[in-house]
Amino acid sequence: MSRCVKSDDGMNTPSPCINVCRMNEASGLCEGCLRTIDEIASWSTFDDEAKHAVWDAIEIRHAQWLALRDSQNVAFTTKQGDAA
Repeated sequence: MSRCVKSDDGMNTPSPCINVCRMNEASGLCEGCLRTIDEIASWSTFDDEAKHAVWDAIEIRHAQWLALRDSQNVAFTTKQGDAA
């Protein structure tokens, strides 16, 4: 499930920006919207098809981020359980 609302009505595709604009140096992604700097800079020139492609990439990146976060939480929980 997408963390952002996406328009499928053929109208203008909304921006994924959530006004949390910080580029993560390690990932090269904005920490708020999970777009690359090129995707952010080009957004206003993209047609709806290109914008939907960016939204699709964001959904994949978000799923990857959740999987990584969950795997790190499992490792953290396991280590804490071992220390008890």
